[in-house]
Amino acid sequence: MYAALRWLAEHPDVDAERIALVGDSAGGGLAAAVALLARDRGEIKPVVQVLSYPMLDDRTTDGGVDPRRLRMWNRRSNRFGWDAYLGELAGAEVPTTAAPARAEDLSGLPATWIGVGTNDLFYAENAAWAQRLRDAGVPCELFVVPGAYHGFDVSEPRTEVSRDFLRARINALRPPLTEPAGPNREASP
Repeated sequence: MYAALRWLAEHPDVDAERIALVGDSAGGGLAAAVALLARDRGEIKPVVQVLSYPMLDDRTTDGGVDPRRLRMWNRRSNRFGWDAYLGELAGAEVPTTAAPARAEDLSGLPATWIGVGTNDLFYAENAAWAQRLRDAGVPCELFVVPGAYHGFDVSEPRTEVSRDFLRARINALRPPLTEPAGPNREASP
């Protein structure tokens, strides 16, 4: 993924100062991992991350959500997903490029928008990640959808709550991608 980010940043038709990292679920976790790697390498500086119910921590528990309220993604599917992704690293020391929640230092990451529902397995870890970002000085908006489950916006895209969620995501992208570039620009979310 970092190679793809690098290719994009070097592409002549792309403004490398206006790159956003966007992802949902596992893709949100991968986008967060790429943000960490980009910060550490210092070659590319994405301006914003927009993460929908990102999968950040291989140690996820139920996060306080009643298991009967979980839809589309539960502890069992989550364990299967992490085990498949991590392979022999599952249950061992996992690098932050695989499970971003394991990162200790979150400073220097791009402004972040995180959207998650209260009936999502990742609600607690997403809220904790947002707070850790803020504590590290990273502008972060946590957009919480009461009663929403994992992937609600994909499975029910025509509902008002899903349309509101999409609007919020787009609004998080708009300022960093449309405001004048340069060192005087403030991070938006």
